[in-house]
Amino acid sequence: MPSSVAISISHMGASALLVQSGGPLSVDIQSRYWAYDQACKALEGVVETVLGMHSLLVYLAPDCDPMRMTVELEQVWQRTRPQQIDGRLVEIPVIYGGETGMDLGELSDYCGLRVDEVVALHSEPDYVAFALGSQPGFAYLGGMNPRLTTPRRAQPRLSVQEGSVVIGGAQAGVIAKTSPSGWHIIGKTELSFFDETKRSPSLIMPGDRIRFVVQELIA
Repeated sequence: MPSSVAISISHMGASALLVQSGGPLSVDIQSRYWAYDQACKALEGVVETVLGMHSLLVYLAPDCDPMRMTVELEQVWQRTRPQQIDGRLVEIPVIYGGETGMDLGELSDYCGLRVDEVVALHSEPDYVAFALGSQPGFAYLGGMNPRLTTPRRAQPRLSVQEGSVVIGGAQAGVIAKTSPSGWHIIGKTELSFFDETKRSPSLIMPGDRIRFVVQELIA
């Protein structure tokens, strides 16, 4: 990973700094953030870090000087190299279309594809979990075919059921807990993605590979 990948560091209130970089989604860049996250956790004055997609939010202790930490975070980034994570392969069986995939037809029309072509493109790649966020257990996935890129809904739904397989912009995902969402619903899985009673509550962790498996297509 070339050190020329630029980052910006901005203040998030009085006690946090946001490190981020632009450009298209890249597993190479994200793997550098995986290593950067671990390195920043060890810095004096850092209370907590929150990993994002091509970003890291760093919470500081009350007595930590943000200006000093800004310089230190830049220095740490320059010497950080990618960390490959030997993640698991998680297969997700999906029923596409029907009442629990009500946006599949609309999305296929937008993309200029047949419904079966959308399903084939969606289930073809192995996705990579870049980070967890938005809600407990929700993984931001990289690797979706760009032909499926679709703007989010102009009017978000107030309640989208957990297990809903969704597309929003250039990303695919699965709703981990019933919640509002503006992503397009193309299918449903019965897998549980977050269980607070388990030692490891989240089914998916950063670095895991995700494969959507066609269980059924309801036209």
